[in-house]
Amino acid sequence: MATMPSVGTRSRRKEGPEKLTGIAKYIDDFRFPHVLHAVTVRATVPRGRIKHIYFEPSFDWTGVVVATADDVPGENTVLLIERDQPVLARDEVRHVEEPVLVLGHPERARAYDAAKHVRIDYDPLEPVLDPGRSSTVFKGFEIHKGDLEAGFAEADAIVEEEYQVPHQEQAYIETNGVAAWEESDGTLVVLGSMQCPYYVHKALLPIFPRDPGKIRVIQAATGGGFGGKEEYPNIIAAHAALLAIKAKRPVKLVYDRHEDMRATTKRHPTRIRHRTGVKRDGTLVAQDIDVLMDGGAYVTLSPVVLSRGILHASGPYECPNVRIRGRVVATNTPPNGAFRGFGAPQTLFAAELHMEKIAKVLEIDSVALRRKNLFRLGSTTATGQVLRESVGAMQTLDRALERSRYSRRKKAAARWNRIRKNPTWRGVGLATVFHGAGFTGSGEVFLKSRAGVRLTPRGEIVVDAASTEIGQGTTSMLAQIVADALEVPYEWIRVETPDTNRVPNSGPTVASRTCMIVGGLLMRSADKIKERLVADGVRWPLTRGALRGRNLSFTEEFEKPGEIEWDEETYRGDAYGAYGYATLVAEVEVDKLTFEVTIRDVVTAQDVGRAINPLLVEGQILGGTVQGIGYALLENVVFENGGMANAQFTNYVIPTTLDAPPIRVEIVEEPYSRGPFGAKGVGELPMDVPAPAIVAAIHDATGLFLTALPALPERIEEAFQNDRAPRQR
Repeated sequence: MATMPSVGTRSRRKEGPEKLTGIAKYIDDFRFPHVLHAVTVRATVPRGRIKHIYFEPSFDWTGVVVATADDVPGENTVLLIERDQPVLARDEVRHVEEPVLVLGHPERARAYDAAKHVRIDYDPLEPVLDPGRSSTVFKGFEIHKGDLEAGFAEADAIVEEEYQVPHQEQAYIETNGVAAWEESDGTLVVLGSMQCPYYVHKALLPIFPRDPGKIRVIQAATGGGFGGKEEYPNIIAAHAALLAIKAKRPVKLVYDRHEDMRATTKRHPTRIRHRTGVKRDGTLVAQDIDVLMDGGAYVTLSPVVLSRGILHASGPYECPNVRIRGRVVATNTPPNGAFRGFGAPQTLFAAELHMEKIAKVLEIDSVALRRKNLFRLGSTTATGQVLRESVGAMQTLDRALERSRYSRRKKAAARWNRIRKNPTWRGVGLATVFHGAGFTGSGEVFLKSRAGVRLTPRGEIVVDAASTEIGQGTTSMLAQIVADALEVPYEWIRVETPDTNRVPNSGPTVASRTCMIVGGLLMRSADKIKERLVADGVRWPLTRGALRGRNLSFTEEFEKPGEIEWDEETYRGDAYGAYGYATLVAEVEVDKLTFEVTIRDVVTAQDVGRAINPLLVEGQILGGTVQGIGYALLENVVFENGGMANAQFTNYVIPTTLDAPPIRVEIVEEPYSRGPFGAKGVGELPMDVPAPAIVAAIHDATGLFLTALPALPERIEEAFQNDRAPRQR
């Protein structure tokens, strides 16, 4: 009897039973003999020189182990893109919460108490807290297409606006945490909550010089990441390992929520200026876009966040003449880093709202404006990339409009708003976005990711990849791909724990790349195993007995498709192998008295190439949509003196299940030939589209054009009071 296909089915999650029954072990579930509990002592000024570190003699320091910059055996630097961030500050601090020392004690409460008795004296220096006043540019990019001035000369109208988006906290359910210890053979082991074990491995090598095989990084069960655990575990792993080596005993370092929110990276605040030339019929003829991102005190991942931001800044629209300039600058605030979408949600918010403004200036329907300019097969992007396949922008627009009954709802909202006694205004808005799957340009070539499949003598089929399960369903999805490639039941596939001593480096679990890139490598590996079995005379359907006694393994390395060309210097060519597309329609209600926004309904259609597991795809879309709703309406990081002042969930508000509106999902499948079974990516795409659609709906309801997030009630009220012709209450 033939095996039923797994791809395209709602297969049960591989790790689901362990999580549901409580068997899954997160980092704080692990117990170690003679463990020290570590605490980080941090800077309290945004910028200054360290004069003296003072340990109060009134405190009993018995049993406390302290590590400072002087204890770092190698380079005092956290290696990522640049080497600018110290493991522990020695002479100068550049932001509030910068780590100065790490201490540990067998009792966790005692360690926290000890930290309160450390005093650091500073010579304060003038901080730069406004990115607009920063003179330190971490990275800059420019994209040019066509003749910008000729395009503006051809335009019938020029529409200009500036948009601003804020920090956003990842708010993963499990805070950052690691454990570290040194084995008797000198192997340094780090176990923790993380997205990218090989990033941690690479970062530890300069700090603790030794043979690469003597550093081992293992992922524990991880309660969410959203980019916040992409590179930050590098520094927390270094702190735990430093103390473990000095103390000669295991160390566990787990942040509480307040510390995690104040100290770790967030989404980059961004200012985006648009100047767009259009014809009377809505045809785009020129786009001039300027992007300024706040990188915080150190580079971290800012260059690649900026890169993706500018590559998406023009939106999913074809325009013959484009200039996009972007730069990310330093401020004396905690460094910013990766967050789901990786720069695209910031610039796409501006791109989509600007389409609404253009429609208003031209007095045409914004849907018609989008239809006229949307990408389709043969379109050329701002980098000159010709879209040869898998372009589902128009399909997502059509499906979302149809499923939401967009026209009918718009008319109903208009009728509602004409009745003055109604206590609310109602409005309907939409947005359409695109998102590149995988690393930008030559990024995947640089990574040279490797992943493989092996058969063990016991008859096991094992997936070997460093891609991590952080709640999104990676292990299940990869197992489904391998199962169908080998034509065996899904239940036969085991996915190895991401462990740098046991799996090859398949690259980071980021950038909507896992399914398309790593899944593709595994599919090729499985195909080679199948070829070998066929050559050995094995027949299908396979039996367990036919696999026992075999010791067979194939590992594949990423190879650039021949048709993809990218110039890193000019930022011209094929920025991504393929793009996902999404449209979201939101209906909102705005209270006339309190200006609170209630989302009445959401419909979203998203093109993912092929849904390997529709249940997981829907989960990603639902989760990303709710996260985008928080970005649009609720999440407001308040900074005081360079630090987050509202670092707790009592006043940094994120949406709960009770805040989630009805969300209807339409999965669109426009297959990509280079993806496994046609799949692209879905992890980040859902984050891009809710905020501009919701703010467009607020505009439809109130007539107010908001240009900054979040759309808090007080901001809507302020706009209402300042508007020259506000709607009647």
